[in-house]
Amino acid sequence: MRLLRRGPVLLLWGAQTASVFGDRLYALAVMWLAWQRSGGTAMGLVAIAESVPYIVLGTVGRRVMERFTTLRSLAGVDLVRMVLVAALPWTWEVWGTPGLLVSAALLGVGGALFDPSLGALVPDLVRPQEVQAVNGLMDSTSRIARVAGPASAGVLLAVMPMAGLFWLDAGTFALSAVALAVLGAGTSLRASAPAGATAPSGASPRTRARALVRTHPETGVVLAVHGIAIFAGAVSIVMPALVAVRLGGGVGTYGVMLAATGAGSIVGNVVAGNVRLPSSLPLFYCAAWTVSGTLMAVTGSVSTVAELVAVSAAYGAVSPFLAVALSTHLAQFPPAARRRLLTLDQTVIRTMGTLAMAGIPALAAAHPRAGFTAGGLATAVVGLAGCAVVVWWAKTRTPLPGAEPVLESVSG
Repeated sequence: MRLLRRGPVLLLWGAQTASVFGDRLYALAVMWLAWQRSGGTAMGLVAIAESVPYIVLGTVGRRVMERFTTLRSLAGVDLVRMVLVAALPWTWEVWGTPGLLVSAALLGVGGALFDPSLGALVPDLVRPQEVQAVNGLMDSTSRIARVAGPASAGVLLAVMPMAGLFWLDAGTFALSAVALAVLGAGTSLRASAPAGATAPSGASPRTRARALVRTHPETGVVLAVHGIAIFAGAVSIVMPALVAVRLGGGVGTYGVMLAATGAGSIVGNVVAGNVRLPSSLPLFYCAAWTVSGTLMAVTGSVSTVAELVAVSAAYGAVSPFLAVALSTHLAQFPPAARRRLLTLDQTVIRTMGTLAMAGIPALAAAHPRAGFTAGGLATAVVGLAGCAVVVWWAKTRTPLPGAEPVLESVSG
């Protein structure tokens, strides 16, 4: 929390907290709007429309994404997103579902340009030894919004129309744009690795993700484990079915579960951003997925609400360790390489998530207990396999020329 005493960090964290909170309101409003007007099919199409730009730009849009690598350019992206979100209720009224899908796709383009670049810039706001802490601080934005967003939406809808949620989200984009523009004009980023670091060959602005993964296979393992875990974890979307079938509960029980998960994630974030993580972050990351998968499998066997709350809180507490470990590991690369790897990660998880939504929820809904057990065990096995591969590579691999560690560990 001492990092918040610094003006640039406080400004960016505050603006992004507001922006992520607005995004939670937007997600609730757009899905409700799609459901209300066109049913469940439209909800699925909106999710796909938002994900496709991440996949396309991450695969073939490298030159486009390289144009949005500064704070000022990201401020421009947020201004465009502000207009799109504010106009969405009008777009729906005039063009209906096609207009909604086009708007969702354009917002997906904005997110695909914005997310990896901002993630690559954040570590350069602080000293190398503070990277883990600032990653934990930025991760807290999503944890806070996940708890506060749905409850706030319910209160806000009691005093304003649904369109008001879109206008509020547009306001948070405006706030983020102003903050990024101010930072871009007055903040000098630490755009180089610390003294003693060795940059890999190919760490130029035109770094290719394939070359980075080839020379740093442990990072490739981390991204592969992330993608497969996201695919297997898609079963979590049928949690309402598990609550109904296994516990005989309703929306109240489901809400308690969400609150427990959110509370656990906030507590976990406080720890993940401040304790010293192991020196081998890839190994720690894969092990954390093993724990997460095990907890998901256990969720399928709960028999009381108390057990569900306990397991949900533990499951939520693990997620910040995953996020902070991944972002801190990738922060060890120079900015250009870091941005490419963050883009690759976004592409992988969006692709796997979209593929999973095509079939896994439908299969798991019929047998939610078996679905959670299978999805959790698959995640745990993938995490264990990742651990084994990382350990094997560490013992047997002879570093290739230019494949030495990019930085000394920033977690120490």
